[in-house]
Amino acid sequence: MGKHIKVVRETSESIITINLDREERDPDAKKKLRTPLPFFNHMLEHVQWRSQTNFSVEVELDHFDLVHLITEDVGITLGRAYKDYVDQHLDDGLVGYGFAYGTIDEALTRAVVSFESRAYLDFQPGEVELPEAVEGMHSEDLIAFFEGFVQGAMCTLHIDLIKGRSRHGHHIWEATFRAFGMTLYEALAPREWRQHMTAGVAGSITMRTEVQ
Repeated sequence: MGKHIKVVRETSESIITINLDREERDPDAKKKLRTPLPFFNHMLEHVQWRSQTNFSVEVELDHFDLVHLITEDVGITLGRAYKDYVDQHLDDGLVGYGFAYGTIDEALTRAVVSFESRAYLDFQPGEVELPEAVEGMHSEDLIAFFEGFVQGAMCTLHIDLIKGRSRHGHHIWEATFRAFGMTLYEALAPREWRQHMTAGVAGSITMRTEVQ
């Protein structure tokens, strides 16, 4: 599938390093998810598995040990890595968009993604009551990951929670990250017919600023 991508995002609060490729499955990929949040690592593992992508995550913090900061910054950096992958493979031809359902037991989530330089997240819990926290993480911090991802990837992402019970919050989030991972798999699928084509009919977008 080609092309190894490394993205490093450095601020005064954190350094996030992502390595991403879609070569043969890395049997140690799970061990390379090194954030200080075990449940978040577990969710990222679902993305690896369902998207069929090898990626590693390294997090260095400069005394700002804030969960929201970690999930959002990882989302921004991982989103940028996927955007770079999409951009580098346009000439080869790939779909650029996808939708999928993710489920585990009673939980069901739908996700839709499109890589067309438009950063937009629509996260709808619907009638599903999200638990305030799961496995030591607040739901709002997990949502922050998706907020960061669309910023980094410049993609449109819709996530709709269809079924789930708050007492099984773990399952709600597993279904959600599974659905998200599978949309990425669909979006990155190679299609020779789509060589040199973007996800949207507007084509590649360039902007120029002139200072006079």
